[in-house]
Amino acid sequence: MNFEIHRSHGESSSVGADFLSTVDSKGSLSVFIPVYNEINTIATCLGMVLASQFVSDVIIVDDFSSDGTREFLKSLVDERVTVLFHEKNLGKGAAFRTAVPFAKGLFFIFQDADLEYDPREYGVILAPLLEDRADVVYGSRYVGGSGRRVLRFWHSIGNKVLTFISNCFTNLYLTDMATCYKCFKLEMLLSLQTKEKRFGIDPEITALIAKKKWRLIEVGVSYSGRSYDQGKKIKLKDAFRHIYCIIKYRLSVVDDFAH
Repeated sequence: MNFEIHRSHGESSSVGADFLSTVDSKGSLSVFIPVYNEINTIATCLGMVLASQFVSDVIIVDDFSSDGTREFLKSLVDERVTVLFHEKNLGKGAAFRTAVPFAKGLFFIFQDADLEYDPREYGVILAPLLEDRADVVYGSRYVGGSGRRVLRFWHSIGNKVLTFISNCFTNLYLTDMATCYKCFKLEMLLSLQTKEKRFGIDPEITALIAKKKWRLIEVGVSYSGRSYDQGKKIKLKDAFRHIYCIIKYRLSVVDDFAH
């Protein structure tokens, strides 16, 4: 496995300014970006992430891209960015496990490279963590935010059905289990032992959070979903895998239901 280290500077928007006056949150967030064939968006996404005053470091894991993304990443020269390369396509869950040991911040967040989620909202997501009201924060597409692009009805219904099934087995009351934006206290995240290689990492992590009884808060985030024509990668088979993982990992939390 290869990796390179790089650096950049910048400032974010004023999102989260209400609590910045009382909490020193600058440079506290490690951002994990899993990448697979995102040559059209990775440069813009990385620029927006590095422009955030909250970001301490970025860990990019290229999952064996073949569209020029790897070549672009190899050309980066920035000390805040660690780039890791998989030698075959392993999936989001595998990329997560590759990235975690390289995180340097107090907090850790998932960030897709496709620009569906806006890095300028890191302040909103970090607020409950910085105020010690949460151990984990999910950015929900269904509880507000500054706006979302209207896409296919059935895609939204599918997300809500998966969340409902997950809630039944974890005894949590989430609105968006499959959201990209999951943010953790890094010291707690390091205790998670995950197994899923691909998109099943979402229900697996959610089940582990329920088992550990961590304080979980959802905040509304904006969402600009892309279509399959624009490169969206999650497929129907991934939804079935989600359901399988929900049932599989519920065995680790079912004993907690009575408590």
